[in-house]
Amino acid sequence: MKRIHYTSGIIIAIFISFHLFNHSYSLFGVEEHIRLMDKFRLVYRNIFAETLLLIAVFIQIFSGVRLFLRRRKNTTGFFEKLQLWSGLYMAIFFVFHLGAVFTGRFFLDLDTNIYFGVAGLNTFPINLFFIPYYALAILSFFGHISAIHYAKIENNVLGLTPKKQSVLILVLGVIVTLVLFYGLTNGYRGIKIPTEYHILIGK
Repeated sequence: MKRIHYTSGIIIAIFISFHLFNHSYSLFGVEEHIRLMDKFRLVYRNIFAETLLLIAVFIQIFSGVRLFLRRRKNTTGFFEKLQLWSGLYMAIFFVFHLGAVFTGRFFLDLDTNIYFGVAGLNTFPINLFFIPYYALAILSFFGHISAIHYAKIENNVLGLTPKKQSVLILVLGVIVTLVLFYGLTNGYRGIKIPTEYHILIGK
């Protein structure tokens, strides 16, 4: 179970890394974000890549919840608990996020681009939900990697102990979260949401 969970996690981590990199392009404007997204979609928006990714996500959710239930009473230390709870949050996030994306694509006939993703982030008061919802997802991703790194790495790197390396990954996660939120809200001035996406925000 742990090996299957780890393997599916690697597949998902690769996609999320590209996904977050794509979101970082929002710093250069919506048009640049969409232009890069269209290039990335040539790789992952096909039947083979999407099927592989969906299988990996379903495996991750199922195995992750089982591992959580099995280990929740026997975890000790900050990083063990971080791995457990960040994994649970990501499993819950995957369920809701995939449900939203497929609803948008197949029922609302929307392009699930940056506007679909950030409509809630740029609309008060529902952004009071979506800001922590997305922030915790990004922080959980980095937190999970940080905890796994701590468990598997034994050697110092550049004079940093495994613990310090893992803390550095957490700090990087916080920085990435702040940078992405700045870009995805146009410096907190807000991104103008096109009319066809107003259905997502109750307008």
